Amino acid sequence: MSDILAGLVTQAERQTERRRALRPASELSVLAAAAPPPRDFATALKEPGLGVIAEMKPRSPSKGPLTDDYRPTELARAYQRGGASAISVLTHEDGFGGSPDHLVVARAAVEVPVLRKDFIVDEYQILEARALGADAVLLLVAALAPERLAELLRYIRRFGMEALVEVHDAREVDVALAAGATVIGVNHRDLRDFTIDRTLSARLRERVGRRRVMVGESGVRGARDARELERAGVDAVLVGEVLMRAGDPGATIKELIG
Repeated sequence: MSDILAGLVTQAERQTERRRALRPASELSVLAAAAPPPRDFATALKEPGLGVIAEMKPRSPSKGPLTDDYRPTELARAYQRGGASAISVLTHEDGFGGSPDHLVVARAAVEVPVLRKDFIVDEYQILEARALGADAVLLLVAALAPERLAELLRYIRRFGMEALVEVHDAREVDVALAAGATVIGVNHRDLRDFTIDRTLSARLRERVGRRRVMVGESGVRGARDARELERAGVDAVLVGEVLMRAGDPGATIKELIG
């Protein structure tokens, strides 16, 4: 685990402990049981054409604030109008300015699946995600031991949710496959130095396998990059910064879809 990722995971653990003290797992279990049924994240990404997971985040640890007018409800609706296959909501507080509350209002505003994006290392975070209404959560291979990844993936599926399992190289793909991942996100950003390599998706496509959903993450700046990744065989792209900075994010999604 890189120092940057380790720091973000530590922050997420502290945030989780604060929330656990305020709302125990027993209370979340009641809320999770009453939550609307999960929407099918994997199927949404397998629809014909290039899918877009449109990401909502007020800021980035490396880029700072991405908007000075963050309105989760309006943004989620704009993403859906633009044709997003799913919406990713950052709930990490310190590094990204997110909040679990943002997921609640985004999920209520749209009909597409909603992903909780955070640094998940604990079952409490997954239970909390379901109680908030999430349809899927992010798991990072780089942040978890292989057996722990498999445990959390099984726990996620107990609730009928799915995981976007993020990898950075061939070894991590093998770990994700061994754990049973069916939706694999290839992050083109090297978390050690933040460099971008969009050729990574093409190089890992066959290793991931055609039966699984593959998502290209990071470094998608516009339609040209989206087409490049579509030719490389990805089923969907996850796009955040470009949409957060766009004057009309819905129109930008339409351009990405082509």
